[in-house]
Amino acid sequence: QVQLVESGGGLVQPGDSLRLSCAASGFTFSRYVMGWFRQAPGRERGVVATISRSGATYYTDSVKGRFTISRDNARNTMYLQMNSLKAEDTAVYVCAAQIPTGGAFNVWGQGTQVTVSS
Repeated sequence: QVQLVESGGGLVQPGDSLRLSCAASGFTFSRYVMGWFRQAPGRERGVVATISRSGATYYTDSVKGRFTISRDNARNTMYLQMNSLKAEDTAVYVCAAQIPTGGAFNVWGQGTQVTVSS
């Protein structure tokens, strides 16, 4: 069974850091592009960052220089290190897999809540 499970969300203050994890199972993790998405209340889901099989990364402009996406293929796990968090980063963060490569992101986790508030 193909499955993605996120963890690491929580309530933090502006300027704090969090690291999200996405544990994958049921497919050959190393073969596929992975991504982090987020959805804030009243807004559409949008891409945060993606990482290719070889480790090439993409970031949406609002998180460049603050967030780092990475993957550990030996552990079938993807990470999102989030530094200098802002209130506008508050959202449900969801990890996704692009299976097969080149298609849409079509395997989704259940999401983890990140709330940035003083």
